[in-house]
Amino acid sequence: MGRDEPDWSRWRRPGPTSAQQRIDVGIAALVLVGALGMTVLINSMGAFAFGAAPGLPEQLIWSAALPLPLAVRRRYPFAVLVVVGVLFIGAQARQIGDNLIPSIVLFLAIYTEGAWERNRVVARWSRIGVIVVMFGWLAMSIVISLPWPDISEFEDAAGPLDPRLASFLYGVVFNVMFFLAAYWFGNTAWLSAHRRAELAWRAEQLRESQEKNTRGAIVAERVRIARDLHDVVAHHVSVMGVQAGAARRALDKDAALARNALQTVEETARTAISDLRGLLGVLRAEDSDQREDTPGLDRLPELVSSARSAGLEVRHGVYGEPRPVPDGVAVSAYRVVQEALTNVVKHAGARSAEVRVRYLDTALEVEITDDGRGAAGRSDGGGFGLAGMRERVAVHGGELEAGPRRDVGYRVRASLPVGAREA
Repeated sequence: MGRDEPDWSRWRRPGPTSAQQRIDVGIAALVLVGALGMTVLINSMGAFAFGAAPGLPEQLIWSAALPLPLAVRRRYPFAVLVVVGVLFIGAQARQIGDNLIPSIVLFLAIYTEGAWERNRVVARWSRIGVIVVMFGWLAMSIVISLPWPDISEFEDAAGPLDPRLASFLYGVVFNVMFFLAAYWFGNTAWLSAHRRAELAWRAEQLRESQEKNTRGAIVAERVRIARDLHDVVAHHVSVMGVQAGAARRALDKDAALARNALQTVEETARTAISDLRGLLGVLRAEDSDQREDTPGLDRLPELVSSARSAGLEVRHGVYGEPRPVPDGVAVSAYRVVQEALTNVVKHAGARSAEVRVRYLDTALEVEITDDGRGAAGRSDGGGFGLAGMRERVAVHGGELEAGPRRDVGYRVRASLPVGAREA
């Protein structure tokens, strides 16, 4: 986590994988077969590239030697470039019949040096050096071929330029385009790999950051739940202390008063133990010196008013006969409504929403619906907000349902038991 960002200007491309090396061997084999076949065809036609050629066995040897280094071109790009360059000049010096396949091999060697050489200084100057040598060899070949053929040998020439000049320019332009293409494509491949590596690193950093934020958010949510229940449990314990003191003082004077006080202590203890049992089921102990007001159902109108001020049309309805509920249940119901309305305002793109509070026989139910984009507009499907709501409801042994509605929008429903559980 939190690794320092690499210096991308010093990035070195990793070596080829085993699969890539196998591909190189396959390419070398295909080029080898093509070279041998092309040599046989050219000798069968007698259409030699340089007008003359050594015997067929020697030509086959040159044709086989040139593609073989390609089998390790991505593993040893510099060495392959040097070997292929030397073999290319040697083959042309011997005037073998085919010049197409050797040119393809040279192109691949220059391209691979640009795409895979880890030392970029070596990659640049080795290619420039080979290109300079090749143009030098071209110039020397032209000089050796002097004097140029008589113009009468170009019987079908009909253009505006001198045929010999046109032939010279054609060779120069073709070679310039050939070497520039090999150089440019090699650089482009290396830059593409560089960008992919940088994007992969940033994606990994983002994933780690999201994991860290998720853990932090869950811990923070649990601490907030603990704070809420801390206030509730502290209240119950305070009541128990006051009633126990009253019972002790009234024990000898007023038995009925002492009985009522002890009954209150018993009921309050059961409620406190019920809240603690749910708390210990989902939380680890978290120390916190901060305290905050514990909201309840009486503050739901404030949430509705806040959502309305954000431009959302909110209807708030209470169904059934309202009755007191445990403070912990009231806090969790309030938080569920708060989180659901927050998601509606931020992410749903809704125009209206409805908050329903139902007092059932054995449960308190809160339901929040909207007419927004449904699941497509939720940013927390399985994330922080929904996890927090599930944990709050789980504290009390309740149930939470959340999902898109059949027609339009989204629905969140939490059912919280309100009957006192046995200690």
